[in-house]
Amino acid sequence: MPRTIVLAYSGGLDTSIIVPWLKENYGGARVICVAADVGQGSAELAGVRAKALASGADECFVEDLREEFVESFIFPTLRAGAVYNRKYLLGTSMARPLIAKRQVEIARQVGADALAHGCTGKGNDQVRFELTFAAFAPDLPVIAPWREWNIRSREDALAYAAARGIPVTATRQKIYSRDANLWHLSHEGGILEDPNAAPPADLLVLTTPLADTPDAPGTVAIGFERGTPVSVDGERLGPVELIETLNAIGGRHGVGVIDLVEDRLVGMKSRGIYETPGGSLLYAAHSELEQLVLDRRTLAAKDVIAPRYADLVYEGRWWSTEREAYDAFVNATQERITGTVTLRLFKGSAAVIGRESVHALYDERFVTFGADDVYQQSDAAGFIRLFALPARVRALKDQELGYNTPAASATDEEAPAERALQIA
Repeated sequence: MPRTIVLAYSGGLDTSIIVPWLKENYGGARVICVAADVGQGSAELAGVRAKALASGADECFVEDLREEFVESFIFPTLRAGAVYNRKYLLGTSMARPLIAKRQVEIARQVGADALAHGCTGKGNDQVRFELTFAAFAPDLPVIAPWREWNIRSREDALAYAAARGIPVTATRQKIYSRDANLWHLSHEGGILEDPNAAPPADLLVLTTPLADTPDAPGTVAIGFERGTPVSVDGERLGPVELIETLNAIGGRHGVGVIDLVEDRLVGMKSRGIYETPGGSLLYAAHSELEQLVLDRRTLAAKDVIAPRYADLVYEGRWWSTEREAYDAFVNATQERITGTVTLRLFKGSAAVIGRESVHALYDERFVTFGADDVYQQSDAAGFIRLFALPARVRALKDQELGYNTPAASATDEEAPAERALQIA
């Protein structure tokens, strides 16, 4: 029987009822809560320590992890171009390994002999937390109440909280499961569980509904150094402030809302609404700057790595040699990703209208339709002959074997192979 349990605590419905449940079911063990500030906002964190203690926790650590979250998790994932299921920018997925690592550090600090989390047995977060636990605390047992207790629904959880006088913000009428951080806000549950149901008008929090966005377009210029965003409209900003600023700008114009039926790690599909205004602007700008600076082979290689990186993040495999290897490759591609991209924002869209970089491979001297002295157009004939050689050889073979190919000219007296050699 564990004597000290460290719980990943958010102050939401699930973790609020877990504190007394652990006390009741684990012989009065000490329960230490760890609440991570990853940018979910002051309203959500307000009074979180007092609430944990009022629920029966023996202590609650509130840890500010915002800067580490951005620099060590968000920016590497952005630089990799990782997008899951074609749309999802991995907001929740990135935060969990960081929170779990800090939870383990607190557990070592207080001498805990067990770890606990409030993830359900149907979701992805249980895997993300426990893979991190396995990487940093393989000796500590894990308690996952949703896999043990007889509570089977949000309604059951609300009833449990009410019976013990535990205040929660969820209600039976507005029963969404939300996860917020600097990067995004996710919404699941309630009417959203019907994939054919339109999201309620009052659902969005970070993003202005399209009907209420400005009727005139806005612009924003995002500056990058070595693939990392460093400025907005020419003003250098710290990592946290930069994302907060872009969230406000993108949110005002309704940018970054996705409605996704995603593939959960455990095998089922689920439906969620994700708000990622600043992140959507950063992905659009970063991708465009890469298109300007990288050669096509490097871009193609990055496009192979990106979905694998996304899978890795989504599945909680952050602490792995695979991720370190991908980061090494991505870092090499980002050495010259320095420049500025300008976006036009209007009614939910973010269109690229300008891009510049001293490392741009685009050179007007080569692509101009006007007169130039740097490109000999006659050189293209030899290039095309060589580039087309495999197709010509195949066509000649097909003609010789009688395959269905265009017939040779009736006036041509030369054999196909002899004619080809003359052309070459």
